[in-house]
Amino acid sequence: MLKRPPILFGVLLGLLSSTAFTNARAQATNEQLAARCSQLYALADRYLTRRGEGSGGPNMTLLGAGLDCQKGRYDAGIKTLEKLLLGRGVPIPPPPG
Repeated sequence: MLKRPPILFGVLLGLLSSTAFTNARAQATNEQLAARCSQLYALADRYLTRRGEGSGGPNMTLLGAGLDCQKGRYDAGIKTLEKLLLGRGVPIPPPPG
């Protein structure tokens, strides 16, 4: 039976644990970006959506940004939402806690 050197085992264990940590950190980042998308979309929906008869229909750019957020394209969705909000003079809040 082959004996593994303890150093090699330690290195492998370190690589596996760092990979798991990196994946957990990336997941947290995606959750934070999803929360930011949700926050900005709610704000844009409140201030930029015209409701009522003769409103001219939905804001397709806003809907597209919402779809980007739903499909995991958080950076694109956030960028579009921020641009829409700033274009209408709506102050952008800080990201959620």
